[in-house]
Amino acid sequence: MPSTYLSKTGSGSGATTCTFSAWVKRSELQVASGNPQCIWGWQNVSNSDRVVFHFNNGGSEDFRVYIQNSAGTATEMILATNRQFRDVNSWYHIVIEIDTTQATSSDRAKLYINGVQETSFSTETYPTQNYVLKYMSSTGNTAIGNNGIYSYPYSGLLSHIHYIDGTAYDASYFGETDATTGIWKPKTEPSVTYGTNGFFLKFENSGSMGLDSSGNANNFTVNGSLTQTVDTPSNVFATMNPLNKGASVTLSNGNLTCVGSGTYVAVSSTLAVSTGKWYWEAKCNTASPNNRFNVGILKTTADMANTPWIGSVIESYGYLNDGTIYNNGSQLLDTGTTVSVGDIVGFLLDLDNGTLKLKKNGSDVYSGNAVVSSLNTGDYWYVAQGADVSNVDFNFGNGYYGTTAVSTPNADGAGYGKFEYSVPTGYYALCTKNIQTYG
Repeated sequence: MPSTYLSKTGSGSGATTCTFSAWVKRSELQVASGNPQCIWGWQNVSNSDRVVFHFNNGGSEDFRVYIQNSAGTATEMILATNRQFRDVNSWYHIVIEIDTTQATSSDRAKLYINGVQETSFSTETYPTQNYVLKYMSSTGNTAIGNNGIYSYPYSGLLSHIHYIDGTAYDASYFGETDATTGIWKPKTEPSVTYGTNGFFLKFENSGSMGLDSSGNANNFTVNGSLTQTVDTPSNVFATMNPLNKGASVTLSNGNLTCVGSGTYVAVSSTLAVSTGKWYWEAKCNTASPNNRFNVGILKTTADMANTPWIGSVIESYGYLNDGTIYNNGSQLLDTGTTVSVGDIVGFLLDLDNGTLKLKKNGSDVYSGNAVVSSLNTGDYWYVAQGADVSNVDFNFGNGYYGTTAVSTPNADGAGYGKFEYSVPTGYYALCTKNIQTYG
């Protein structure tokens, strides 16, 4: 949301050398306003100098490093990738290494994504030699998750943000390849020198999300409802997928709040599973005779853009707020347990035995019996939601309903996730580490 970001007023006269490193997981593409999404922004008090690192918009999802010069009339530097960044399930590691003292222009600024230097740009303009950068090391307004004048908000997750004042580091200082999985992962305590104006935002203290862990005490002010999540670059949790939904569903709060309005409001999760036992929770925020709570599972073969609601097609099973289970447009059974505003439904998907069970507010639905008992165990299934006018908060272990933390966090048997109710023995949160182990 536009009102959620971190801000700080900088001081100093600028620098010729610096490094920026951040892990980002996007939630929203092609925002309605058409504006870019800024992960970092700085602007001086006269608005003539500005620095922005952002994902572009208006039909393109490239990443751009943009610096406007002190005259306020021209671009001093811009690197705009040919590559597009549309993955909303994975984390990207972005490193920007700048040293304007270098004689070769292309050595003065380098961009790394997941440890690999980007070399293909649609626009490629480098700063002049010895150009003084106006980052955190200069007087002006700095924002994380926004630009320096607090517009063009970023929509997604951020983790381990470093700013290095006075030293240029490549990506290997902040990340490394996991020897087992081959995946690029963070170095949680990199060996770097932060300099006077440098900082390290870990976001590990939920009560002080702007806390600087570099030792410099360059703390940021939190603006809006910034929330902490267990979703990390090392263990990605499921969310609902903005790339696999109908036109009339809106996602927010890290793609965990789903609001439908109209027809074709079905949306699926980012992760699908074909084996193992999985648990998640969904909170009902609206309910009426129109079956506004409609959550269940959907096979990967289904077309979300043309699925009216969950349970309306043969590839889906939906639990409606009147207590019924639907499949292929027909009632499969009546559980006898309705869902009202504020209720939290726990889903127990067993793809080793082909069953789906339910709990409401921690108690068994349908006497603990399976509401679906004939799932093909070899098929991949998504979590899915969709009703004509609906409002549902999902918790895949992320620990929040909207922006409200669960009241009594419960982890699964592997120690992952924060659920409102106890996770049944043998069931696990939908996250990448669990899928690798139990899926």
